[in-house]
Amino acid sequence: MDIKKIGVLGTGTMGHGVAQLCAQAGFEVNMYGRSDESLDRGFTNIKRDLSIMVSNNKITEEESKIIFSKIKGVKTLKEVCDGVQLIVECLAEKIELKRDIFNQLDSLCSKEVILTSSTSGLNPSDIAEETKNPERVVVAHFWNPPQLIPLVEVVPGCKTSAEVVNKTVQWVKNIGKQPVKMNKECPGFIGNRLQLALLREALYIVEQGYADPEEVDKAVEYSFGRRLPLTGPLKSADLGGLDIFYNIASYLFKDLCNQTEPSKLLNDRVSEGKLGTKKGAGIYNWTDEEINSIQKKRQELLMYFLDLDKK
Repeated sequence: MDIKKIGVLGTGTMGHGVAQLCAQAGFEVNMYGRSDESLDRGFTNIKRDLSIMVSNNKITEEESKIIFSKIKGVKTLKEVCDGVQLIVECLAEKIELKRDIFNQLDSLCSKEVILTSSTSGLNPSDIAEETKNPERVVVAHFWNPPQLIPLVEVVPGCKTSAEVVNKTVQWVKNIGKQPVKMNKECPGFIGNRLQLALLREALYIVEQGYADPEEVDKAVEYSFGRRLPLTGPLKSADLGGLDIFYNIASYLFKDLCNQTEPSKLLNDRVSEGKLGTKKGAGIYNWTDEEINSIQKKRQELLMYFLDLDKK
């Protein structure tokens, strides 16, 4: 079955970005929001992001209008299923919500429609638990912001068919992204397991008083962070010499953080309502100027890599 039309559930950070991304690749998109306010917010963010791409000479003004015209806002699950061959769910990370939504989608869509979730780490088998056709449920985990980050993790559940996995991988390639296909599911998949392992150790270093947050971030930004776009941790180990990494591991592993609960530092910040840039404070205190500056720098860097990936 050729994939020509996509359904996207959600208008938030991930949903509007995935809808934009699919439209940029030439697909017609049904974007689902629960209210007019939700849809208006999604379309406003899409206009903003397209404008940024125009100002950075990634697309023309005319192309921006064409992309925008391919996205239709809908407010019912029945409408989002209309004529689509693949659906991407980008709703809240609550397993009960996802099970309910996928159960409804399973009854509304024909059996050929692929049902994907962009969950950050929930197992697809759990999401598909109450569906009658779990073989067509698969994770397609986009990374934020999805219109700029290349990676999409494709994760099968225990009953997902190989055909669905392969079609999803091909679709990811068709929208210009880099699929990473997992052999089987595990909580957090690949990216978030690695990201959270690094965060756990970074928080531990700060908690132990070994270094301040600014110094920990600089240690990553100005060292292996510079290599990571070209060589991941396993390639880096080969390039550095496995004997050297083995020797370091033999004495360092026993001293690394191995906590199985969120760190006290993280717990304290969340309890205080210091949730990061969206609240003006987290590990750091943030002014609007600082937030705009770091977001702009990150966006420019990601756009640079977008061009680099095409070469």
